Amino acid sequence: MLHDLLRPLGISVAAGLAFGLAVSVGHASRAVAGRPPAPNVVFIMADDVGLGDVGFYHQARTGDGALAPTPNLDALLRDGMRFSDAHSSTALCSPTRYCAMSGNLNHRSYAPWGVWGSFRATPFKDTDATLGRVAKQAGLATGFVGKWHLGGDFLDAEGAKVYRGQDRGDGVLPVDVRRWVGGGPASVGFDYSFAMPCGIQGPLYTAYENGAWAPFSADSKIIHLNDETAIDPHFVSDKGPGMGDSHWDPRRAGPMLSGKARGFITEQAGAGKPFFLCYWSPMVHIPHDPPDTFDGVKIRGQTPSHHMDMILDLDQQVGRIVRALKDAGVYDNTLIIFSSDNGGLQAGQSLRAGHDSSNGYRGFKNQPYEGGHRVPFLAVWPGKVAPGSESDQPVAVHDVVMTMASALGVGLEDHQAMDAIDLVPILTGVAGYENPREEFLLQGGSGHQLIYRKGDWKLIIDTNNPETQHAVQGLFNLTQHPLEPESANVMNDPAHAARLKQMTERYFEIRTSGARSTPPMSASGL
Repeated sequence: MLHDLLRPLGISVAAGLAFGLAVSVGHASRAVAGRPPAPNVVFIMADDVGLGDVGFYHQARTGDGALAPTPNLDALLRDGMRFSDAHSSTALCSPTRYCAMSGNLNHRSYAPWGVWGSFRATPFKDTDATLGRVAKQAGLATGFVGKWHLGGDFLDAEGAKVYRGQDRGDGVLPVDVRRWVGGGPASVGFDYSFAMPCGIQGPLYTAYENGAWAPFSADSKIIHLNDETAIDPHFVSDKGPGMGDSHWDPRRAGPMLSGKARGFITEQAGAGKPFFLCYWSPMVHIPHDPPDTFDGVKIRGQTPSHHMDMILDLDQQVGRIVRALKDAGVYDNTLIIFSSDNGGLQAGQSLRAGHDSSNGYRGFKNQPYEGGHRVPFLAVWPGKVAPGSESDQPVAVHDVVMTMASALGVGLEDHQAMDAIDLVPILTGVAGYENPREEFLLQGGSGHQLIYRKGDWKLIIDTNNPETQHAVQGLFNLTQHPLEPESANVMNDPAHAARLKQMTERYFEIRTSGARSTPPMSASGL
């Protein structure tokens, strides 16, 4: 009876039971009288952080103390639920960001393999249910702070049209980067933003507050940033030179961004407004330039590598955000989700010291094996999520959109969040709940690998020409061989030929047809 009542409204049973009903009409929603106040939501997504980069997981695997301690992340793990089978949408950061923002897998965008540079068009459609739009629909104040990496609109040097040229090069580019005129966080529902178009790796080597250039110093100028003009040549990443702030300094990024996040929380809570903070940290991406200290804690040189120092920086950012929530008195009514945009880095100095970002799994960032996309994923929601709990359900960062919609009582259309599931029933321990994800589609990195899971089995399809080549790279039983040793690759075993053929055909059936890979929100719940 209850399911039949909720289905036409596009609301899961779990959301209805826990939070009351909300009616969705087009892009507006209203709360039913008596519905509990909407929770605040904070979604933190780190950059290039694998399971082994969180102290809890390193210690659980090795029995040794973490070389890069993460006391603030460990505290969140104790306060909430951790997921042991959680994944980034792809093994690369930029395409995962599209998926996380929209609940759609990357093949639904106009650039299914690409990374969005600063001057490419943003991939979102007006009909997409983005994180910001869902939160606004529920009446929350919305803020985005951190790394964007999803393109944007900047005018050319004459101010005549939007520039769509290269974002890097050896000379000054014909573009005006003093104003981010469109295609940024505001275009997907965020009231406030303090964003770096490509994080700390650039280019652009700039920051923007509500679309206006936010200079690093009072005497900053927009220049062509290269090894000669930068404060330190190391601040120009391997992505190369490009337009930037003359005082660009990635050592300041963590304290700067988390300070803006803290300010947003304090302002909204002080005004009594429910809010959504989307905080996408650029740590621990290269260049690895940690600050000397952070809130009185020594950072630089405190671990065997600057890569691991950046983990300390990230943990301090998380701690600052959590403290802001507690100081504002809103921690107990806030859903906090933490994850990463892809697996950890293959950092030689860290590995030699005994720090494995992949925590024993095969592969690293940009690779289709588990280490490339299996990531930390935790959720804290006091009074709703049992402290210290764990789930082995397969989840991904693109599930956050539908989960937020469910938690906030916002209905989604069937064409929205087409690859997401609602995690609220898992988080709140709804008895008898069965995960509706029967098949799991993910994507590798710049090698154009495709990933398809069905039950215990994982298929890796290797294709540098997605239109014509369907070469198989691996077929693994993850229950029997979760670490994917090559000796367990049965793609050439005749006994599994039928399985391999069926899984390959099914993957491309979904991809080419544009069909949903998960049930729509109107069909979720018990």
